[in-house]
Amino acid sequence: MLKLRQEFDLQRDVVIDILRKEASVCRVKEYSEDVDTRILNVERDGSVLYCWKGATGTTRIGKYDPSTKQNKLLYTFDKQVCVSSCSLNKEETLLAVSLAQNTTGQERLKPISKCLTLLIEIHPINNTKVLKAVDCRVKVQFLHQETDLKSALESHLLLLTEDGYVDLYHVLLGKQEGYRVVISNPGRLSRTAERLVEDLCWVQWDGHTQRLYCLTRKDKFLLRGIQFYPNHSCDTVLELVLELPANAFRTVRFVSLGFDHYHVEKPEQELIRMQVFTNQIGSMCVCYSQPLKDKEELSYTVVLVHKDCSKRFRVSPGNDTPSQNSPQLHPLFIPIGYYILVYLQGYFLHCINTRQHEMLCHSLFLTGQDVNLGLLPRSDALTVMHKEDETSVRILEPARGWIHNAELSPAYLLQILRSDAPPGCPGIGTDPRRLAALHCLLIFLGNDPQLELKIIEWLCDNTNTFESFNQIQEFILASLFRMGYEKSLALDKVLPYSSVFEKKEVPACLLELPGVYCTTELHVEPDFKGKAKRLQGFWSELQGNTEKTKYLNAVPNPRYRTSHIQADWDKLRSESRASPHVNHLEENTKKVLSVVDTWCLDKKLVPLFQEEDHQQRAFIGLTVDKLREHLNRHVPQLGKKKIDSLVVNYIAKLLELIRHMLETAWLKNKLGPHVLCLTKKGGPAEWAVFHFMLRILESTRSLCLPLPPGYHTLFAVLAVRCLPHHTFLQYIDHGFLQLTESFVSRLMTDLDNSEANERLKFSILKRLPEPMEQRIYHMWDHPVSSASISRDYVKTLLEKHGKNKGFAFTGRDKPGFRPEFLPLTYLAKMLSDIESQALNPFEEKENVDARFVEDSALLQTLIQLGFEEK
Repeated sequence: MLKLRQEFDLQRDVVIDILRKEASVCRVKEYSEDVDTRILNVERDGSVLYCWKGATGTTRIGKYDPSTKQNKLLYTFDKQVCVSSCSLNKEETLLAVSLAQNTTGQERLKPISKCLTLLIEIHPINNTKVLKAVDCRVKVQFLHQETDLKSALESHLLLLTEDGYVDLYHVLLGKQEGYRVVISNPGRLSRTAERLVEDLCWVQWDGHTQRLYCLTRKDKFLLRGIQFYPNHSCDTVLELVLELPANAFRTVRFVSLGFDHYHVEKPEQELIRMQVFTNQIGSMCVCYSQPLKDKEELSYTVVLVHKDCSKRFRVSPGNDTPSQNSPQLHPLFIPIGYYILVYLQGYFLHCINTRQHEMLCHSLFLTGQDVNLGLLPRSDALTVMHKEDETSVRILEPARGWIHNAELSPAYLLQILRSDAPPGCPGIGTDPRRLAALHCLLIFLGNDPQLELKIIEWLCDNTNTFESFNQIQEFILASLFRMGYEKSLALDKVLPYSSVFEKKEVPACLLELPGVYCTTELHVEPDFKGKAKRLQGFWSELQGNTEKTKYLNAVPNPRYRTSHIQADWDKLRSESRASPHVNHLEENTKKVLSVVDTWCLDKKLVPLFQEEDHQQRAFIGLTVDKLREHLNRHVPQLGKKKIDSLVVNYIAKLLELIRHMLETAWLKNKLGPHVLCLTKKGGPAEWAVFHFMLRILESTRSLCLPLPPGYHTLFAVLAVRCLPHHTFLQYIDHGFLQLTESFVSRLMTDLDNSEANERLKFSILKRLPEPMEQRIYHMWDHPVSSASISRDYVKTLLEKHGKNKGFAFTGRDKPGFRPEFLPLTYLAKMLSDIESQALNPFEEKENVDARFVEDSALLQTLIQLGFEEK
């Protein structure tokens, strides 16, 4: 599920270099003593701080720079000390260290504190200042703020204690001799301390965003978010009440504040494990877990602050329940993009979709030994280092000294798509996993064209709809949703995301997962402190997202339903004449097709977008109109210009997706230009493409989505080649085939007039609308078409004569006048004069039998005058 890439190896990147330097100090060829190297902290820029046991009974602290791959010695203690916390300021002039005091042997009799916190000048090594000497653990962390100053003359240090308070030290610096950086007025350093928090029971540091999350408890547990700004000021910007057990924390818990190798937390003391994750688009998740209750059930909760709700999951591990002597189990929370992975090795892996959380089927759940990620089995031996602007995460194993870069594995997700259902229970176990994997591939990992191609090939190989969902519909909607999901979280509840929401009754297997029980609580009520105008960046996005979510939860039907435009489409098709509304829709269509043209300059393999399909063009314009109207109603804060661009690109992407699917099927089945030849029967390749096009047509029709102009023509060509004639006509009668003028004209001219083909042509002509039928008759070389042309010609002439009152017969005195049969003479002269004034339908027309037309015209004249019967 995760693809791990090792970024740092303590043995390879540090220890080998240390051994070489210690050998140089001792003047030996090879240093063989144990250096006992331990990772202490990872700073904001990725630098790794570590300590080791020196050759002469010393303790050294060094830094590994991942950008230069170089190690640097920072400070040396002249005796063995136990470093429990360490931090280096950005300018590398100050080092803060907490030492765990040795209280064994003779040291036990001395009145010393358990922890000594020091501030050390290291540029160059000069003074050491004692900040704290207390009987509890102390964590130290420098703020790493971006500043425009070339050389900062102040540093700011957080000091967090197990006694439950957080102090911020403002350390003023000065320069001596042009290069020596020292602490200004070290005797007054304690007076600069600013108390930020008291009575805390849990604290987490986010070095990348320079935020501190603290949990305090009076009547209730209150989570506070403190933001540090570039000017070194800080504000409490968020408060959130959490429902936790009363005895959740017996000691203060430190998260992402370095690694204390001299303090081991007893498993039974950790009743709650908690962590906060954010994403730069404005999402925030508070994750906490409770261990197995009576060794039977594990509970974990994900508070989705941006969605104004919390989800509590209860998981039964199954037959692999640990023994009574095993420690309490907590899962590891791993944030990757907008997914939260809940991982317990050997038990389960739950990939929670924090943006589309309404249904369990959009989150992937795996169980058993297959979820082994290759990490240490104990989650408390792992540390997640998260950056909110990255789609991957770094995982540190302090015991091994390894740092991995972890990201979701497309190959693993594709394997889930291609997996077969368990025997005897089709769809029950595999459909929800396939659906969740498909959405993860298309939306989260979907920027890779090669990956999209592999998914389309999978669609070509699996054209039959799955039991609980339509994979082509999911592919289309999820791919389209990807266009808007990075723009605003508000679009999550507005744009269509999955065809599951279009179902009248959702299959039971998509509503629940075996062994997973979920309860949802609405209205988590985050309290954003201060005025909204003071909130910047992430916090303003988060506040806007929570407020928009509350609004969308209150209004009916905020999500755009593509099927809701069916009535408007039926009404539009019934309009026979052009109107201002139709002209407006045509302008929408021109915008969409112009975008498609810029995307498909070199993609002309499939004959689409090459004809005027007026019906589909009107449908495209209508879809643009309705989607734009919906977005303007529910997310007006995006702005009309941005919404218009989003909608046009959205519909253009829809047409491009269908073209891409057909192109992939075309290449997969090795079709060429000969596919448009109607005189040859279709083979297996043509049948496969026809079947795939039929599935696309069914999928788009049920969602009421437009198709690219030319799609119906191409589909009809393949249908007439692959299907028996009577089946082909049934497809027309049931609405699966739409007869276009381009297809019918090709059919009339390309097929000969054999008996079977004549029957087919007559059957098609009967099914054409009258205006198209009249145009098609001119293209068919057949007596029946000629007779029809003659009838229409005579009828038109007589109708025009009936309207032309005052017509005078002036040919009585001309030669050839036969008075003995006046009616026929009058008719002949009248037709001659009218014909001279009317357009001849046979001019410049081929395939017309002139003598047959004359005889037919005379016969039709006699019928019109009542001298003959039909």
